[in-house]
Amino acid sequence: MKIQIISAAALVSASLLLVGCGGDKEEASTPAASKVESTAPAGDRMAIAKGTVKFAKTCATCHGADAKGMPNLGKDLTVSEFFGNSTDQELLEFVKTGRPATETTAEMPPKGGFPDLTDEDILNVIKYVRTLRD
Repeated sequence: MKIQIISAAALVSASLLLVGCGGDKEEASTPAASKVESTAPAGDRMAIAKGTVKFAKTCATCHGADAKGMPNLGKDLTVSEFFGNSTDQELLEFVKTGRPATETTAEMPPKGGFPDLTDEDILNVIKYVRTLRD
């Protein structure tokens, strides 16, 4: 457990370092991990940190690095009524099941097309995205 905590902290630190190295030419391509509330319980901070990394590796492809969506792909999760009005368990089931394409939405493959995502991974991403909501 201690090794996992150290590993996750190292990943977050490395992400922050990379984001900070971007200079002022353009905004960083991933949301800052500073969104993690310092007052959140340690377990939540760890889950959010893991969710930040997993989101960048999986969900950002369609939902954008900032979770604000991509044209003709994933919706803006920062303002999505569906996301905001759903429980973590409902969102977990939605991500695991996916959704076929419609006239107005792109397909959401089960687990976003990443079959190796665990329930814990998905719940961590949900916790992270909740920190991005206005």
